[in-house]
Amino acid sequence: MACGVHKNDLIVRVGAAKYEEALSRLHTRPFDMTGRPMAGWIMVEPPGCATESDLKAWVEQGLTFARSLPAKEK
Repeated sequence: MACGVHKNDLIVRVGAAKYEEALSRLHTRPFDMTGRPMAGWIMVEPPGCATESDLKAWVEQGLTFARSLPAKEK
């Protein structure tokens, strides 16, 4: 999974290496639905993905990370 939507926020899987960098951007926060942040995942509030170019950049970042993972065995 690369990204998704929870309520009004975009959820993006950025991976451990890009996690702090992603959190340094405006309108982001750790992805935390259970009281414990999920490693490598962030939430982007609506203002952070309000333009088409912002949304595209976040989705591409999630896809890039997801494609870097090894294939799952069937």
